[in-house]
Amino acid sequence: MEYRLRLAKRMLFNKKGSLIGAVLAVTIGILVIHVNFVIFQGLFDAIVRDISDYRNGDILVTDDADFIDKSDLSLVNWFERIPYVEAATPRLSSTAEMNMTKNGKLIEETRVPIVGVDPFRDILASTVAQTVKDGSYVFSRNSIVLGSNVARDLGGAQVGDSVKVLVVDRYGQDQIRRFTVSGIAESPGGQGFDYTAVVHIDTLRDMMNRQGDSGSLIVKLNDPSKAFEVKEFFLRSFPNDDFIAETIEESAEQQLAGFRSGIAMINMIGYFGMMSSAFAIVTIQMMLVNGKTREIGVMRAIGAKRKDILIIFIFQGMIIGAIGAGVGTAAGLGYTFYAKETKMSFNNSLPLEVSYNWEKIIQTALTSFILAIIASLYPSYRATKLLPVEAMRTV
Repeated sequence: MEYRLRLAKRMLFNKKGSLIGAVLAVTIGILVIHVNFVIFQGLFDAIVRDISDYRNGDILVTDDADFIDKSDLSLVNWFERIPYVEAATPRLSSTAEMNMTKNGKLIEETRVPIVGVDPFRDILASTVAQTVKDGSYVFSRNSIVLGSNVARDLGGAQVGDSVKVLVVDRYGQDQIRRFTVSGIAESPGGQGFDYTAVVHIDTLRDMMNRQGDSGSLIVKLNDPSKAFEVKEFFLRSFPNDDFIAETIEESAEQQLAGFRSGIAMINMIGYFGMMSSAFAIVTIQMMLVNGKTREIGVMRAIGAKRKDILIIFIFQGMIIGAIGAGVGTAAGLGYTFYAKETKMSFNNSLPLEVSYNWEKIIQTALTSFILAIIASLYPSYRATKLLPVEAMRTV
């Protein structure tokens, strides 16, 4: 076995051009899969990250009957006694109509989502406050933070401007308040509150006649892997209430379902690309067989069996696969490291959430190695069909 491996290495390394071409084919196939994974899985994870950071937390608690009427302070205190919980905060949502006068012109904007937050708890449970690039968060009851797109639609609203907000309360009555713009929120990729207005939750409760009610409670964990455990514990602790508690995967399922299908399709295309590299190996191996017919004839003449010839060329496929898998994986890891360290984004859009998926990395390397061996089977078989006398006639 050892001499056949040495022969395979010698025959392969004597044709360095063919070896480099075959290794490059495997390397490119692996690199394509790594690049696809970094970009598309990184984008998916970034969307999950931002939904968790801005909107849903690691656990989202709502009420099946519409609004949570239990004291938000008691619920927050209950959650914050759990060691895994970093913070919890209530929120209340509605739809508003807004208008403001800019340069003597009345500008109106209808059906703007408006969210009421407890600013002192919200800054601990979410990162919405960090998206306020100009001004400050809603720490007073008459202040409002406008998403960058809402501010633009209102004619370029700025910090200090006065905005009139109309909300329909629970009895169908119009409630109008005037707010001072305290900040403009803008997040990369628009995943935050760019299309939303944010006010103090007590102010929105007053306008909606929902004193003490909350629309949801978002819970931030210091260990997101414990989300299911905390969720189940919460539901068991309040069996007589109509609470619905969901992890980020459950609460954002509708938003993420289509994206998952897209990632699966892109990964499939990547593996088809890897299969095309296998065809390149077949071609290169066939060239090696055609270029080594005389050597094959000599080996057959001195007693080498067909099985020996077959094993030699299969060893060549294994060498190509091993080198290609190593180089391709190294190149893929290098790209992943670069994307992770630079927080890669495209045209200042959503920064990718890049991670090392070692299971997929190993799976990709093994798949490329096995494909290289499979690709060498036919050329190896062709080499065994050469007759000694005919092979030695070839110059």
